[in-house]
Amino acid sequence: MVRVREMYEADVDAVSAVRVRGWQSAYAGIVPQGYLDAMTVESDAQRRRAWFADPLRRSTELVALDDDGALVGWISCGPYRGPAGVRTGEVYALYVRPDRIGGGVGRALLGEVHARLEAQQFRALALWVLGDNRQARRFYERAGFRPDGATREDGYGDVTLTELRYRRPLP
Repeated sequence: MVRVREMYEADVDAVSAVRVRGWQSAYAGIVPQGYLDAMTVESDAQRRRAWFADPLRRSTELVALDDDGALVGWISCGPYRGPAGVRTGEVYALYVRPDRIGGGVGRALLGEVHARLEAQQFRALALWVLGDNRQARRFYERAGFRPDGATREDGYGDVTLTELRYRRPLP
């Protein structure tokens, strides 16, 4: 069973470990290996602590805990960062500890975001996913997201990769 709650500052190191290990696992063979190898939990945690110190932060950060209380996933969401038409929320990031992928952690986090944003009267939810990340695309498609045709380019070292925007309505 997975429990989802707000992220606390005390969770920073564990969230950074999930995020960095998640990147290194999910993007192996997609993002240049040198870029992945250069990522460190320490530098990510430093940026995350700065985020906690910012009184103007707009995102909501949630974590998933397993039965033993270990942090096994993290999601960041908030208002869509761009023109969107209807009131749209955005999943900025979602990472699950690699050894827990497929166990319902991502579904639990995404379900909580859906409920929270719907309660805040958002009408749609969007996210960006690397086009070559087939595992993530399948996950989001099973959750009701569909590509809407929008793309953007993102640079990783000297490699440019295409991201696809996925959207889904909220009831």
